[in-house]
Amino acid sequence: METLLLNKDDVSENVRMPELIPAVEDAFAAYETGDAQMPAKSYIDLPQYNGDFRSMPAYLDAGDWDAAGIKWVNVHPDNPDDFDLPTVMGTMVYSDPENAYPLAIMDGTELTMQRTGAAAAVATDYLAVEDASSFGVVGAGVQSYTQLEAIAAVRDVEEVVVSDVDDEAVQRYVDHFADRFDVRAGSISEAGHCDVLSTVTPVRDPIVSPEDVGERTHVNAMGADAEGKHELADDLLLDAKLVIDDHAQTTHSGEINVPYGEGVLADEDIYGEVGELVTGQKDGRTPEDGVTVFDSTGLAIQDVAAAHVAYEHAREHGNGYDFDLLGV
Repeated sequence: METLLLNKDDVSENVRMPELIPAVEDAFAAYETGDAQMPAKSYIDLPQYNGDFRSMPAYLDAGDWDAAGIKWVNVHPDNPDDFDLPTVMGTMVYSDPENAYPLAIMDGTELTMQRTGAAAAVATDYLAVEDASSFGVVGAGVQSYTQLEAIAAVRDVEEVVVSDVDDEAVQRYVDHFADRFDVRAGSISEAGHCDVLSTVTPVRDPIVSPEDVGERTHVNAMGADAEGKHELADDLLLDAKLVIDDHAQTTHSGEINVPYGEGVLADEDIYGEVGELVTGQKDGRTPEDGVTVFDSTGLAIQDVAAAHVAYEHAREHGNGYDFDLLGV
C-alpha cells in the first residue's frame, strides 16, 4: 500500500466549496449526534520561540463515509520576519479508520483555510437572511479569501466591502475579486452593515461595536483562536442570537472566551451549537431575529471532513505523489 502526498496546490485543486461545505455540515451533524470523537485540542507552548504547537485529532462517521486524522499546526508570529515562513503552518495525516493505514499526508495550511471558509458558509446558510447579497470582511489576510469564496457558494453575493488597516492588503483583495464581484474598500462600519460580515483579525481589543452592524446582519466571528483574542464588543454578543461551534473550545479560545471568563457572558446567552441547527434540533434564522453571530474556533472534525474530500478527489483525478511510507 502507498501513502498519497498532497502539497498546497493539490489540496487547493481537490477541495472545492460545493463538495466541502456539505462535508463540513455532515461533520457538524455527526458531532452533534455522537457519531464523532474529538479529543480536546492540545497545546505545546514555546515562549522561548514566541510560538506554539497544537494537535487536533478526530474521527467522524457521516453515514455514507467515515474518516479519521490528525492535524499538527503551529502559530509562530515571528516567522515572516525572522525566517521568511508563514506564521501558521499545518500538516494533516489522514488515516483509514478500519486499519489505521496512513492514506495521505497533506498540507494542512490550505486545508485549514478552506474548511474555515466552509464552516462560516454552513453557519451563514442557517443564520443569514435568505436574500443576502452583500458581504463584508474585516481583515484582509489569507483567511478572508476563502470566507468570500464560501459565502458566495450559499448566498448570491453581489457587493463586497473589505476593511483592514493595511491598505496594500485591501488593494490585493480588491484586485483579486474585481472580475467577479463589485468589491471596494470601506470602513469597519461599512463592512458591518452588509448582510453578512466575517471578521478574521487577531485583535485582543474589540473592534466591531453594535453600531457597526446592520439590524439583520449575520456575523461570522472567525479570528479568535486563542485565549485573550476578542473581535466583537460584549454588547454586540449579548444582544445577538449567538451560535457557537463547540462549548469547550469557544469558552476557552473563541470569540466569547474573554466575556465568558469575566462572567459578562454566560451559558444562557448562548443560543446553541451549529450542530443543533444542522440536525434540526434548533431553528436557524427566524423572522424575529435581528443580528446573529457564529463563534467559530475551528474543529478537528472539519479538518478530517476536508481531508476526506481532498483525498477522494485527488485519487479520482490522479493528483499528488504516491510513496511507500511504511514499506508494507
